[in-house]
Amino acid sequence: MSQTTVLSVAYDGSLFHGFARQEGLATVQGRIEQSLGVILRRPVEIVGAGRTDTGVHARGQVVSFPSGPADPAPGELLRSLNALAGPGIVVSGVRHAHEGFSARHDAVAREYRYLLVPGPVPPLAIGPRAWWVKGALDLTAMREGAAQLLGEHDFRSFCVAESAEGKRTVRGIEALEIHTGCELGEHCIVVRVVGRSFLHSMVRIMVGSLVEVGRGRRRPEWMAEALAARDRAAAGPTAPPQGLTLWHVTYPQDCWL
Repeated sequence: MSQTTVLSVAYDGSLFHGFARQEGLATVQGRIEQSLGVILRRPVEIVGAGRTDTGVHARGQVVSFPSGPADPAPGELLRSLNALAGPGIVVSGVRHAHEGFSARHDAVAREYRYLLVPGPVPPLAIGPRAWWVKGALDLTAMREGAAQLLGEHDFRSFCVAESAEGKRTVRGIEALEIHTGCELGEHCIVVRVVGRSFLHSMVRIMVGSLVEVGRGRRRPEWMAEALAARDRAAAGPTAPPQGLTLWHVTYPQDCWL
């Protein structure tokens, strides 16, 4: 029976020029495909659930590719990939889905998390995974602003302008939560975003805009005004990539074998 092999992947985005394959550059897709080619002794082209940018991390990236009749068992493939794909990439699981499954197109939800560290002292342990914002942030105002992005909207203002030309820019946000946390003993703010799909740099622009609200530079209502403008210049700056992590991707249960 034909089937699809599905990998659960985590990676340190600071070591790669993004997920998508680029000639002559170290990328997550390129590294995994190279490793699979050695193990399976055939060319393999993978599909990822999310095309993360340079510097963006993943805890729950999912990739898929058609299985071959002579492919090793999941446990053996897992061990081989972790021996070859590093440093900076860890394959945490191997499973099988039905023929034709796509890690990208069959996803029903994607969750991203962004770490912020406000205050006069920079973080140390989580520094490579967070954006240090030099000053206090008003979380109440940020939550009020975030509430205006929930639901289905045209997010043209919250994506890279060139990437939106001639394309549909309506997306739905299922959850946009802001809460305090502690990672490795360091205080942080976690922005959790869930939606079916996202535009290029959409989460980072949303976070950058919310930080403008948290700093008191913009009113919470400005988020709705930026949405309505449908113009990238109307929204805030793009948050740095290192604070963003692709956290989890959800699929229908009936896709798995």
